[in-house]
Amino acid sequence: MTDSHPATGAPVALLLATRNAGKAAEAQRIFAAAAGPALITLDDAGIAESADEDHLERFDTFEANASAKARHFALQSGLPTVADDSGLEVAALDGRPGARSKRFANLADYPGLSRSEANNRHLLDLLEDVPGPARQARYVCVAAFFWPALVSPACDAFAGEEPVLFRGEAPGLVLPAPRGEGGFGYDPVILHERSGRSYAEMTPPEKDRRSHRGAAFRALVRFLRDRARLSRTRSAFP
Repeated sequence: MTDSHPATGAPVALLLATRNAGKAAEAQRIFAAAAGPALITLDDAGIAESADEDHLERFDTFEANASAKARHFALQSGLPTVADDSGLEVAALDGRPGARSKRFANLADYPGLSRSEANNRHLLDLLEDVPGPARQARYVCVAAFFWPALVSPACDAFAGEEPVLFRGEAPGLVLPAPRGEGGFGYDPVILHERSGRSYAEMTPPEKDRRSHRGAAFRALVRFLRDRARLSRTRSAFP
């Protein structure tokens, strides 16, 4: 089990349930900037990859996918766990790719491209004849926090039978061609209209401030702080 704060029972570190290196680096930056708990990766925790993980993101909503990942790894490790599911919703595609964003493209149709490159190319192909103003999109992230009551500390402020969910969104417009070398996933093809830059053209701190993942994870940090404050109050007045 992870260490917890001696006064409040709050976790001082969370297990981050992802094997995506770009997502892990981004999440760790966001938590550090928000003065949240440290994040340890699945590799840090010694959790080997298994075939079971291939079926965790089988649902049609971000909420269900994030909850499934948080539950799986929390019960496997006994650690307080945060997982997120995120993706892109495009208005002209009736909200697609949505929860299927990670596996949007058929790789066989884009030989020689990575998964992210194929997804981006597929998106641009589908929108080839769609004019600029109609290419509105939004990033969505749902973060799920789970610390099973069965394995969490005596303090019940953080324990629960179900994951706690936090949603963040960020606006965008699908570009006609990729721009920028930073970020990951769809970032090169999504323009943040207010700044005039794609998410891949932003500096990491700027992207964290504007992104869907930043909004969801900062909400989780606030939740943990509020619960710690509540726990301190309870302990002061038995």
